[in-house]
Amino acid sequence: MTVQFDQRLAERYDALSTRLKAAGDYVAAHPVEVATRSLRAVSQESGIAPATFSRLARALGYGGFEELREAMRDKISRGIGRFADRAQRLQAAHGEQAETFFPAHVAACLHNVEQMGRQMDQARLARVVDRLYEAREVLLFGALGSTGVVEYLSYMADFCTDNWRLVSRMGASVGASISRMGRDDAIIIVTKPPFSARVVRAAELAHRQGAYVVVITDTHACPALRSCSESFIVPTESPHFYSSYVATMVLAECMIGMLVSRAGSRAQERIAQVEESNRRLDEVTDG
Repeated sequence: MTVQFDQRLAERYDALSTRLKAAGDYVAAHPVEVATRSLRAVSQESGIAPATFSRLARALGYGGFEELREAMRDKISRGIGRFADRAQRLQAAHGEQAETFFPAHVAACLHNVEQMGRQMDQARLARVVDRLYEAREVLLFGALGSTGVVEYLSYMADFCTDNWRLVSRMGASVGASISRMGRDDAIIIVTKPPFSARVVRAAELAHRQGAYVVVITDTHACPALRSCSESFIVPTESPHFYSSYVATMVLAECMIGMLVSRAGSRAQERIAQVEESNRRLDEVTDG
């Protein structure tokens, strides 16, 4: 259905009116929004009348907007197929000489980190960390491949502060956590393609609650960016079949390091207390 939509739009594009072309361009560029939001919300976001999207659907041979929406849902669900394509390219490039993958991947990861370092606005990063430090509560949310990053971020934060909390841990309600948020709170969203619709909606809800929303992703096409207060576009290119999270992890570690520097003796005391508790619980050993 994904290819079918693209083909339908391409084959009929020249015959469409200016308004229908604009609607078609929007649907093609925003499949997550079309798949997950109501027609009214899509209309408000795009500035295009609901009736225009309905006419577009019929012009492309769909029974109506809902059928077109299903095509977009299928497009999202098939997004994982890109990983299979990348795996095929990986095998073609390194299959017979698998040992060549290691230096290629390491070089790509180093390049991503160096690129992020060159492009990073350090003053803006410092302002973000300051805002997170001043927040009453900071929520951390990611899904799919980004789950591990926010869990690691939560683990590091637990050492130096007591108000950073991982959303959706052990069955906790995401909605309940975000519904309590206000202007004094913040949330860090980590999401990479294929985007989790639940994470995108969480960013939207937090934004409507007035919270400070920080989005970490790897593309300006990320739908969560329209709900953010600040964002970081982190490079993830590599010969791997999966997007590299190395630079993202570096950014997460930098944020926590800067948070500790900002907190001063308060963070030192917290870290010492956590370490002592871990020893008493025999969670760690010095030997």
